[in-house]
Amino acid sequence: MKTVYHKADSRGFADHGWLKSYHSFSFANYYNPERMSFGALRVLNDDQVSSGMGFGAHPHSNMEIISIPLEGDLEHKDSMGTTAVIRKGEIQVMSAGTGVQHSEYNRNQDELVKFLQIWVIPNKMNVEPRYDQIRISENSEVNAFQQILSPNPNDDGVWIYQDAWFNLANFNEGYSQEYRLNNEGNGVYVFVLKGSAKIGDQVLGTRDGFGIWETDGFLLEAVADSEILLMEVPMVI
Repeated sequence: MKTVYHKADSRGFADHGWLKSYHSFSFANYYNPERMSFGALRVLNDDQVSSGMGFGAHPHSNMEIISIPLEGDLEHKDSMGTTAVIRKGEIQVMSAGTGVQHSEYNRNQDELVKFLQIWVIPNKMNVEPRYDQIRISENSEVNAFQQILSPNPNDDGVWIYQDAWFNLANFNEGYSQEYRLNNEGNGVYVFVLKGSAKIGDQVLGTRDGFGIWETDGFLLEAVADSEILLMEVPMVI
């Protein structure tokens, strides 16, 4: 088993006034040659957008883009004709493929939007762009892994063009469960949204990241009541 630990305060940080963003991996003006990606997981941004502000229309191509809201209402518009609002308890995916433009705004005038922006490098290039959004909170369970993303359109959660699986874990203090990887050659990047968790001898605090690979599975234990995102991706792309 190989591991890498990224403490929350070691992330890159950008303060644009209306946008405050923490970068787990190199992004925009934050460059760290030792933190370019975790396998196919290229971007993990922890964003906070001021009321009424947002990202104007900008292009993407050949990337799987996943948004997970944590607070507030995020409005999305794109060149495919999609207009949607995503909220906590939902997940959004956009396969940029041959190219798409989109914008994202905090539609409220009195509260922040907080969300995770995640990019996964696809295993199929130049696909027709697509958009999907589903509510995941209806299937959430305490003390269980909840699959929210996979490569299979008929499985739970959204799907992407990559052999990747995302799970949310809402664990009570003291609860532990083994996570088994779906594919040989994959790794898992564990990101603690809130609370505290333990993997082996490593204790993880809120917004800490921990990558694990060259293993079939591992035990995840909640040191406190915790919400944890597990992102399993291929390590070779």
